[in-house]
Amino acid sequence: MAIKQLSETLINQIAAGEVIERPASAAKELIENALDAGATRIEIATAGGGKALLRVTDNGSGMEEADLELAVRRHCTSKINETLEDIRTLGFRGEALPSIGSVAKLSIASRRAGAAGGAEIAVAGGKVLHLRPAAANPGTIVEVRDLFFATPARLKFLKTEKAEAAAITEVVKRMAIAFPRVRFVLSGTDRSTLEFPATGDDHLARMAQVLGAEFKDNAIALDAVREDVGLTGFAGVPTFNRGNSAHQYAFVNGRPVQDKLILSAIRGAYAETIPSGRYPVAVLSLTLDPALVDVNVHPAKSDVRFRDPGLVRGLIVGAVREALSREGDRAATTGADGMLRAFTAGRSGFQPGWRPSPATVPWTPETSPSRPYERTPAMAGYGFTERPQAAFDGLAVPTARAEPPGEPMRAEEPSRFPLGAARAQLHENYIVAQTENGLVIVDQHAAHERLVFEAMRKALHSKRLSSQALLIPEIIDLSEEDCDRLMAFAEELGELGLAIERFGPGAVAVRETPALLGEVDAQGLVRQLADEIAEWDTASGLAAKLEYVAATMACHGSVRSGRRLRSEEMNALLRQMEATPGSGQCNHGRPTYIELKLADIERLFGRS
Repeated sequence: MAIKQLSETLINQIAAGEVIERPASAAKELIENALDAGATRIEIATAGGGKALLRVTDNGSGMEEADLELAVRRHCTSKINETLEDIRTLGFRGEALPSIGSVAKLSIASRRAGAAGGAEIAVAGGKVLHLRPAAANPGTIVEVRDLFFATPARLKFLKTEKAEAAAITEVVKRMAIAFPRVRFVLSGTDRSTLEFPATGDDHLARMAQVLGAEFKDNAIALDAVREDVGLTGFAGVPTFNRGNSAHQYAFVNGRPVQDKLILSAIRGAYAETIPSGRYPVAVLSLTLDPALVDVNVHPAKSDVRFRDPGLVRGLIVGAVREALSREGDRAATTGADGMLRAFTAGRSGFQPGWRPSPATVPWTPETSPSRPYERTPAMAGYGFTERPQAAFDGLAVPTARAEPPGEPMRAEEPSRFPLGAARAQLHENYIVAQTENGLVIVDQHAAHERLVFEAMRKALHSKRLSSQALLIPEIIDLSEEDCDRLMAFAEELGELGLAIERFGPGAVAVRETPALLGEVDAQGLVRQLADEIAEWDTASGLAAKLEYVAATMACHGSVRSGRRLRSEEMNALLRQMEATPGSGQCNHGRPTYIELKLADIERLFGRS
């Protein structure tokens, strides 16, 4: 078969298959051109999800008639010269306009500032229809109609008009975050007008426009440098999370990217602080020498390749973790908002003549006689030295328990502590504390679980954890396969204070358990570990997952829901939370406390 030269139109249509995948791809290319032209105002109008119409109007530098003629030819660009080592513009390949013109009806009207008049060029299906003088305002108007009319097969792969319109909106949002000095307006017959006014140098204000006003109250500033790479931006507190990763934005030298390495680094930085199935909110901007990053990996220019990916990943993970350690323990403001929405004034079910049931009677010596307390090893070291015996069966156990006489709850001024002073325990699971300007509700099990885990993790990196020998080894029956998996990592488990040995073909004997956990359900712990190890790649070794194992152990050794705590125990828990990094979330990433400001409470009662 003879080799022949393809026509220019067919070459452009092939290129369009890579560059212009959908209307949002065309919108991205046209907005990038406007930004490269120095525009401070960009308006985008669409119809039919961008398939029927896509118009981008800017007030940039504009083009002359000769520029227009070259602009619709392949590989004609004003943005690079002879090398790809120093790319400082969003576009540079010279493929977008000819690719669009080969599959759609394209018209460009432009005028340079100060020029007497403008010019217009029209292209349809890869053929230039006309190039002529035209009336135009300074700047450029690019209009794309009937996208993919010349390649109808491509239309079959597009999604619904609503989905395509949403993709264009996402492109505009990313560009708006990257360029806060530019005003963006998105409108059309298939959407309500979306406007992002320019915010100048206030990047956080622009992020709030895109991500919502609550992002400002839940964001931690990032500013770090490692060697020749700089990182700025904002990371949301872990409890401010979303159901997908669409709220993670990354930029490299001002270019919006969707790079797997960056997204993986964000995921790693938030490990153990975000619940499974939830995703953090973050905006990261990397700045480095253009020669150290390749932006020419793909025609769409959304993927990049770093010369030193390990350096970039380490910078992101380290900077975000440092920020979370510094400020990430605070509860998200959305938790208080959700609590406020849950309250309905005047609808508590109260009726005239109502009398409290035994379950709601406050603590008094008459309703809850004093009982001796027993020591709990797991509480030692956290101020938890005693707990009530389980001898309250048959008594009226209060749901909202006031402190008994002789133990004044106001021994500590709430203004002294970020999490305040304990005032009550609700449903034997939630601690209510008064702060200087509001109140805090703490999930006692989740909070103590985090404290135990952090203590185990700290010991893990410094020495072998101490263990306590069982008087009688506990024999646990398992499948032979589970026994094999556990014994393969017996040494690593021993580092955590859990000593096991084989006891026949289908059982293991537990001889020691971590002292830090106190009394623990060894059988439940070992069975859960066996299940988890079965899901892992055993070739990678358990050593890399010891912290995960520690989290599992901490869950088994923490204060359980339903445990009644004394005033000093509750306050000891609060003080330990304040002194422990990461205590704002449990090991599974759920919040350990919710804060409600006094202003929010007053709002509930219509006082503000």
